[in-house]
Amino acid sequence: MKQLIDLKGRRALVTGGGRGIGRSMALALADAGADVAVASRSLAELETVAKEIRDRGTHGVAVVIDVMSREQITAGVDEAARKLGGLDILINNAGGVIAENPLFLNPLDHDPRTFEDNLFLNFTQAFYATHAALPYMIKQKWGRIISIGSGYAKNGGGPLAYSAAKHGLVGMTRSLAHAAAPHGVNVNVLCPGWTNTKLVDWNMLGATMGVSAADAKRFAESQNIQKRIVEPDELGAMAALLSSDAAAAVTGQVISVDGGFMV
Repeated sequence: MKQLIDLKGRRALVTGGGRGIGRSMALALADAGADVAVASRSLAELETVAKEIRDRGTHGVAVVIDVMSREQITAGVDEAARKLGGLDILINNAGGVIAENPLFLNPLDHDPRTFEDNLFLNFTQAFYATHAALPYMIKQKWGRIISIGSGYAKNGGGPLAYSAAKHGLVGMTRSLAHAAAPHGVNVNVLCPGWTNTKLVDWNMLGATMGVSAADAKRFAESQNIQKRIVEPDELGAMAALLSSDAAAAVTGQVISVDGGFMV
């Protein structure tokens, strides 16, 4: 029987690929046969994941990129394509929350510089990576671009700049899907809910809400109908499916793997 998710011969770049959701998606792509470059600022983490990819029998490489640098993003995408011999799949996974103080994220009095930094981290950098990757995909008439959104990409709540950025990813994806379709490039948003990664800081969330870290976690669990925190590996299978020919008809979509967040 033919394998449903078959990525043999495909070449992928996963930003924020050194840990958490990015690592899980990178390994899922490798399990399906893809060669994968993982990118972030931490070379040690990247090398560990690249070795895990190679242990699965495909080509795994590490590319150091600081996604707060426009120049590094463009150069890093080109480096990944050079090391892999091309580029078929881009997963814009890098993101998070920048705040020296949780109060800087107050929606009614948001620190302006913090707003701009979080907007760049969670939205603008994905544009730069996409802009650099598209020429490779258009030339070969095949490509997959997946940006990692959030439950707050479809609902209210969350830090102001973070939510604005994730909503922006949805708009960019839908617009780009129209323009890229004639070139064989599919563009989608994959939205996790509350997920068990280091980026979820229960202490910071609790401080922002004025409650304990334990209460903050219980609040997060209460927001989806399964009453739990999603594990990173649960995102991997969907990322691999969206990257494959099995999802050839799926583009311009916002797909959630979130336990039924705010249904």
